[in-house]
Amino acid sequence: MLSLLLTYLLLLLIVFLFQRKIIYFPDTYSLEHQQQRADQANLKLWPSTDNYRGLISKTSNTTSKGTVIVFHGNAGSATDRTYYPDALEYLGYKVILAEYPGYGARNGTPSESALIADGIDTVQQALNDFGEPVFLWGESLGSGVVGGIVHSGQVPVKGIVLVTPFSSMADVAQHHYWFFLRKWLIKDTFDNMTNLQNYSGNTAILLAEKDKIIPNKHSVKLFAALHCPKRTWSFKDADHNTLPLHQQLSWWREVMQFVSAKNAVSP
Repeated sequence: MLSLLLTYLLLLLIVFLFQRKIIYFPDTYSLEHQQQRADQANLKLWPSTDNYRGLISKTSNTTSKGTVIVFHGNAGSATDRTYYPDALEYLGYKVILAEYPGYGARNGTPSESALIADGIDTVQQALNDFGEPVFLWGESLGSGVVGGIVHSGQVPVKGIVLVTPFSSMADVAQHHYWFFLRKWLIKDTFDNMTNLQNYSGNTAILLAEKDKIIPNKHSVKLFAALHCPKRTWSFKDADHNTLPLHQQLSWWREVMQFVSAKNAVSP
């Protein structure tokens, strides 16, 4: 019995020390390769090649309804999310695909504090370059980054869109790894329940009803706790990675009309 307990405690220690390897799955490139990938997608590194924070379309209009900054999920890189500029620029918005430290060709190591601090700087850079309004779009893990940016109060955010968000990373970790007591051992909690409780801007939440990575109950729990104008869009046959993303689908326009409205009302 003692040997089993010691083995379990050893496993807990290993999980605690290497937990960020379970959370973050970045694709990484040389700067040259990143530039090539951007060119192939008709994107350019922003605000500059040598010190980029994200990617924007080469053909982005100088005037727009506002700037949407997309914070992507835990895997891949910003270059994989070209469906956002495809859909949102068509609706008249400038789109920045934000890149995280340690992802793509960016230096650094991903962690909650690193991603949120860097995200605040990215939003500030966008405000300096393009002005207001700014909308934040958080995809999965990115919902936690958006929550942290909003909670900081350091930058004005007109509205937010959260795609398959969670109440907190600790809740999701406990759901998948309850036998490792992850809720109490996790370092990067991304507590959206706390971070968004005082946010007053319009908030749209997109749900995938067959999501097994972030079960809907965690998204619904977050939605119920929000005290702002809010609305959900639910996709019946989608799982975490199969949301319908074609640029001409009506939900894109509906979502942006809601988050940009002056006097939005929750249904």
